[in-house]
Amino acid sequence: MARSGPPPVLSVDRLIDDRRIRVIVCCGSGGVGKTTIAAAIGLRAAQRGRNVVVLTVDPARRLAQSMGLSRLDNTPRPVPFPERVPGGTNGTGLNGTPGGSLHAMMLDMKRTFDEIVEAHADPDRAAQILANPFYQSLSSGFSGTQEYMAMEKLGQLRRAEEWDLIVVDTPPSRSALDFLDAPQRLGRFLDGRLIRLLVAPAKAGGRAYLRVLNASFSMVTGVLTKVLGAQVLKDVQTFVSALDTMFGGFRERADYTYRLLRAPGTAFLVVAAPEPDALREASYFVERLDEEGMPLAGLVLNRVHRSPAARLSAARSLAAAETLQAANGQDGASHALAIAALRLHAERMQQSAAEQRVAEHFTGAHPHVPVVEVPAQPEDIHDLAGLAAVGDSFHTE
Repeated sequence: MARSGPPPVLSVDRLIDDRRIRVIVCCGSGGVGKTTIAAAIGLRAAQRGRNVVVLTVDPARRLAQSMGLSRLDNTPRPVPFPERVPGGTNGTGLNGTPGGSLHAMMLDMKRTFDEIVEAHADPDRAAQILANPFYQSLSSGFSGTQEYMAMEKLGQLRRAEEWDLIVVDTPPSRSALDFLDAPQRLGRFLDGRLIRLLVAPAKAGGRAYLRVLNASFSMVTGVLTKVLGAQVLKDVQTFVSALDTMFGGFRERADYTYRLLRAPGTAFLVVAAPEPDALREASYFVERLDEEGMPLAGLVLNRVHRSPAARLSAARSLAAAETLQAANGQDGASHALAIAALRLHAERMQQSAAEQRVAEHFTGAHPHVPVVEVPAQPEDIHDLAGLAAVGDSFHTE
């Protein structure tokens, strides 16, 4: 039975003040301001005394811009707090809490893959893997590699225990939830029959090697050679042989991070704009997270248009504008500003009503999902002051 009345209110401040929450994952479709919301959450949490790192997988590099930084890379970089932003790394945060710290980074999936190889293989074998053409292709563009490496990086950050809150900004569109499938997809690839067949001859050695090659491998390699070419097939075999000792580690670390995502210390926030397509995607995210048993904290409805003069309806505003226009005749210069303001207010109220209807469609389908609205900002967010203004919307009490 559907729940009537407004949806429960999501308090992001209460969420980030809960020290049991160690990971916040922001997901949502592209173009809804998800990166800005993730950065604003990170800044707000640091202002309130948390030691935060924000990890973005967004290749558009908007996180660095919004934090006033020239660049971000695969290493967490400190974000200095300017004086105009409350809190800071060396002062007192909001509500008298000790000032927190803020770091930010952007995932470099190839560099992350390289780091895994370097950490889990001896130097000679690592060099062999890193120089392999098939590995270079896999680490740069294999389907699911980016999402898997995001999982790897999240696991690394969590195990480091250097930050008490990690905020993850996922890729745009439905691929934002591909990281839930990435461990299984990459694991199936690494553990698949073809890979096992490719690595078997290298393990057999000597005469046994030749017997395996002739008995069960020649037909497959003949087909693959025609499709891939002899050199590519050789690169694959060499890569698989070198990487064989690392296969179990991939699956083990992926399972660790997957369990981390489902743990009580993780919270998922779905970010959407008050638009039909964005909220349809938000419904998909909510349903998928529920299927996976992931802890959903709520929906952040971003770029909402509201008016402080909401008691003046669009119809009354337009009627007043028309009355003024008629009273002034053709020479309406004396009230031109008032007429323009009334019409602008009517447009805003009409837009607000349309957004409200779309939002109610979502809340009707998901009545128990808490929602917080973030007002549309007058200009693009490009610095910490702008992020702080967005963060002010998280205070709902």
